[in-house]
Amino acid sequence: MAGALLVMAGIAVVLGAMLGYASIRFKVKGDPLVDKIDAILPQTQCGQCGFPGCKPYAQAIAKGEAEINQCPPGGEEGIRKLADLLGKEFKPLSAEHGTEKPKRVAFIDEAACIGCTLCTQACPVDAIVGAAKQMHTIVAPLCTGCELCVSPCPVDCIAMVPVPETVETWKWKYPVVKLTLAEPA
Repeated sequence: MAGALLVMAGIAVVLGAMLGYASIRFKVKGDPLVDKIDAILPQTQCGQCGFPGCKPYAQAIAKGEAEINQCPPGGEEGIRKLADLLGKEFKPLSAEHGTEKPKRVAFIDEAACIGCTLCTQACPVDAIVGAAKQMHTIVAPLCTGCELCVSPCPVDCIAMVPVPETVETWKWKYPVVKLTLAEPA
């Protein structure tokens, strides 16, 4: 019995050492600039920027393949933060990619929902729950407001409603006026 335990413990130690070595040896090195850009983006995964999600858009910005003003959900605040990070000049939001809107979440009229599951398939963050031929509902804290669930709905039971400004959702607005330090007298 004790011999079997020692053999199992020895195997566990050897396999653990192999996994530890493999995790160090084959570590995928990411671009820290891409991670910083991705942290600024709103993570809606909406595709309005022309890329399939926020991470690919961040990679394109880092490579210089995309402009910093293509993200409507990030709005002017996001563009300013990206401009500050990258040392670029601020540009207004590109009209080609949409307009800045207040933060909104989807709302499903559950009485009208037929349970087709087209909205759940379209949602990139799995914020819609429900089964086939059953009503669906939105998990509001997970909803990013990307609007990708609205167009596939055959009965138009999904509406985008503004998020009310509360203590939890309020954000400090980016300063409109450039602040300068006064010279000492």
